[in-house]
Amino acid sequence: MRTSAIDLFCGVGGLSYGLKKAGITVDAGIDLDETCQYAYEQNVKTDFLLKDISKVRGSEIKKTYWSNKEEVKILAGCAPCQPFSTHSNKIKTDKRTKKWRLIAEFQRLIEETNPDIVTMENVPNLANQKIFKDFVKFLEKKKYSISYSNVYCPDYGIPQKRRRLVLLASKYGEINLIPKTHSKENYVTLKQAIGHLPPVEAGEIIKSDPLHWTTKLSDINLKRMKASKPNGTWLDWSDELKLACHVKNTGKTYKSVYGRMSWNEPSSTITTQFYNFGTGRFGHPKQNRALTIREAAILQTFPDTYKFFETEPFIKRLGIHIGNAVPVELGVVIGKSIKQHIKRYHGKKRSILV
Repeated sequence: MRTSAIDLFCGVGGLSYGLKKAGITVDAGIDLDETCQYAYEQNVKTDFLLKDISKVRGSEIKKTYWSNKEEVKILAGCAPCQPFSTHSNKIKTDKRTKKWRLIAEFQRLIEETNPDIVTMENVPNLANQKIFKDFVKFLEKKKYSISYSNVYCPDYGIPQKRRRLVLLASKYGEINLIPKTHSKENYVTLKQAIGHLPPVEAGEIIKSDPLHWTTKLSDINLKRMKASKPNGTWLDWSDELKLACHVKNTGKTYKSVYGRMSWNEPSSTITTQFYNFGTGRFGHPKQNRALTIREAAILQTFPDTYKFFETEPFIKRLGIHIGNAVPVELGVVIGKSIKQHIKRYHGKKRSILV
């Protein structure tokens, strides 16, 4: 059966590209960030709707993309995760509160479009929030079969210690993620993922690959980098290299900041500031620099051919685009799970979907 997926909060297309790679037809992505449009259209090669999700109506989706009653309709989405992160929940701000509405908008569109299958991807902490529990209850009332779990990305061959909440819901019947493909003994390591790339200095630009570059280091941060060990902490430094916050009790819990990664295990979770040595464990295991854009893209499992920009690469914007993306291979896992589910229930009467 033909599938038709609509990807809400699509960004530059990590989830959409993964779904397509798994054999799911993606008919449109929706996002309000105009800087994502070029990458999405160039790589996913489908419609990009530049709209605030609150302005999108279910009737619009049904009329434009879901007029064929015989296709399996899939509504997918990864609402921006910042308001649901552990760190954000320690800080109550109006800005964070406003972003909670995005889950409610997702729910509204399910109500208005009645898709056959729903999938959501977000940070693990979302599962502890009332808004998510209410979302699950809503799906249950709409007669969806639901499963959700916290996925450890290395279990599916993704070379990054990223943990994500993945929800699947279907009106066909029971639906689950495919079994894990990797175990600790054969996780894809950082060296296996990026070890083939040529060495590069902090701030150096290689003409053969405009994405293989990262920010310069200040003199003091270069000294800190040289004093850092793979999987070590700033406790390895001499006192003159430590920051004032390190000697405070509040700073002692952030030991991975200014850290080097290890060749022999998956990377740290890629965030939007992976190129900044001081924002996490983003130091290269051997070279005195933070991750390059290319390295982060690989760790997010984007193919080398992925087109992120049309003119000059802007590192802050690319950091946001790559760091916020659903890893492509996680999108593949979700897509394969949906494909297997459809195959299992294919042929059953459509009345079960009403």
